[in-house]
Amino acid sequence: MRTIIIEDEKPSARRLSRQLAELGVETSTMLHSVEESIAWFQENEHPDLIFLDIQLSDGLSFEIFEVVEVNSAIIFTTAYDEYALQAFKLNSIDYLLKPIDDDELENAVKKYRSVKPASQKLTLDFEDIKKLLVNPIEREYKKRFTTRVGQHLKIINADEVECFYSENKGTYAATSDGRNYLLDTTLENLEVDLEPRVFFRVSRKFYVNINHINDIVAYTNSRLKIKLNRYIDQEIIVSRERVRDFKLWLE
Repeated sequence: MRTIIIEDEKPSARRLSRQLAELGVETSTMLHSVEESIAWFQENEHPDLIFLDIQLSDGLSFEIFEVVEVNSAIIFTTAYDEYALQAFKLNSIDYLLKPIDDDELENAVKKYRSVKPASQKLTLDFEDIKKLLVNPIEREYKKRFTTRVGQHLKIINADEVECFYSENKGTYAATSDGRNYLLDTTLENLEVDLEPRVFFRVSRKFYVNINHINDIVAYTNSRLKIKLNRYIDQEIIVSRERVRDFKLWLE
């Protein structure tokens, strides 16, 4: 199985290559920009499988396929974890959210091996996905959540939540009054419920509300540390893989 990685962050590309090697999948090439990828596809035999980042340093990776016709299966690697996932799922072998989990990667490779076309290419509607990325479909997101407090049900308004976080296999909402409430959900399930312009998943453990960020400071290993208005129970660190997308989200 000939495999390449298209990812503009070289440490992320190397990490993914190591993860694939542990699964017995060797990466023949790593490309880091739209321009470089176009030149490579024009001069080389196309691989069986591409791990494709969406946002590259010089544009969206879909621009590659506006110039060259690529006859390969694709697994998206992306930080877009809100509005376009359904499109990714319908138009590719699979998608993986950054930072890429080992088990999810293994499942994606298994999925490719089980459904890979014998002699026909995978057809992707890149234009439809690109439209979703540029102009996401307007939809209603959850405005409130409920939690049990003793014998009572409490309503928590989404705009009062400074952050959602996971701890000891539970998912909590930390509110602007300094309280923490256990929710009957998971961070993964919250992905489709939260307004992406307001909430951002900065790490595996935290979603933060942009309206409750008090300060952002530089942290070790090119990461960022977030200080909220009231929540102080744990440090909130933007993982290195998500720093760039976090900065774009802030704009």
